[in-house]
Amino acid sequence: MPRSQPEERWSNHAGQQPGWGGPARWQRGDTGSQTADGGTSGWGGPPGWQGRRPPGARWIPVVVSLIFQLPGVAIVLHEWPSPLLVVAMLAAFASSFLLLLARTYPGPVVVAIGVLCMPAIALGGGPPLAAVPLAFAVVGAVVRGARTWAWGTVAGLALLGPLTAWLVAGTTLALIRPLITALILTLLVGVGEALRNRRERYREVSRQVAARRVSAAEAERVRIARELHDVLAHSLSQISVQAGVGLHLFDTQPDKAKEALAAIKTTSGQALEEVRGVLGFLRTEGEQAARSPEPDLARIPILVATYTRAGLDVTFDNTITTIPAPAVQLALYRIVQESLTNVGRHAQATVVAIQLKEDGRDYLLTVTDNGRGLDSDADNEGGGLLGMRERAELLGGRFEAANLPGEGFRVSARIPIRTLAQPADSGSL
Repeated sequence: MPRSQPEERWSNHAGQQPGWGGPARWQRGDTGSQTADGGTSGWGGPPGWQGRRPPGARWIPVVVSLIFQLPGVAIVLHEWPSPLLVVAMLAAFASSFLLLLARTYPGPVVVAIGVLCMPAIALGGGPPLAAVPLAFAVVGAVVRGARTWAWGTVAGLALLGPLTAWLVAGTTLALIRPLITALILTLLVGVGEALRNRRERYREVSRQVAARRVSAAEAERVRIARELHDVLAHSLSQISVQAGVGLHLFDTQPDKAKEALAAIKTTSGQALEEVRGVLGFLRTEGEQAARSPEPDLARIPILVATYTRAGLDVTFDNTITTIPAPAVQLALYRIVQESLTNVGRHAQATVVAIQLKEDGRDYLLTVTDNGRGLDSDADNEGGGLLGMRERAELLGGRFEAANLPGEGFRVSARIPIRTLAQPADSGSL
């Protein structure tokens, strides 16, 4: 399995420790948090760090443990108080090297180090420096998810350490050193939990940031696709209709054919400007895209005139008394545009009625035709209807499209009123 892919099948979803204490990357649940460029941060560091440790970093706890224990071992070897204490100190000293395996097998390592260090902690004197490798092992085991192993080792030390010291020394004073060591290790378990929680927060934040970026990119992609669909579908439909009219009238009415060609030129020019505006969003950051103004309600009569010249009887009744916000005007214009495009391409209609009014707290737009409507066998609405629905719902509105009784089709969009500051009459729209 590639390193950048999460190992989800070994995840510990409830935060519980797997009982067999496998490798840390299995107990963690994944190899790290997802970064913005698709990699992973195996240690909960900043995005893009990729979880790489400096070369030789795993030797740091080993070297520190050896340095702390070396004076005590030297004193014991020099004085040679008892063979049992010498063996115990050497065992604790050698246990430091097991920390090299702590990243892969944190559970078994903490138990093994606890077993090797416990005699030295119970029998030695002075500061319990023999417990330094055990301290590293306990913190590492908790951070890597081996909580049960860490708590079991500390509990075993708290029970067996004082018992061993009492059996060997025969005094209750000997119980103090292993009990204090067990208390310190218990506090270190809390330190490990804090470090683990910090790593988990880093991972969660990284996942949320990556999800927000993906969501924003997806929303922008859908928006650009919707704009391109509306612009290209309408313009190409108009060009196709006008080209058909021109071919039909080329021999009998050359003047009408010339008007059709002029309409094709105008429509294609407008489509080119709108496509340039949409593609401007795809430019790299810092570059200013040349864009034409977004379409508004003032351009609906132009749409109506275009289809009227093509032989369709289109009426537009606008009775609103306020100027909608630019986003609302763009949505209403695109819905009218796509509705007329669908009429011209599919409906085989001769009459279209467009009505825009204020209904309570909503703008209500209806486009009705006398065409053949939608195929009753169609399971899913096409891209045009889907785009109109998305435009209405993104503004908090509703969209409906349905066949009329007998024949005909109606598109209805209801969008909450969002106006400019000043009122205006319908004629200015």
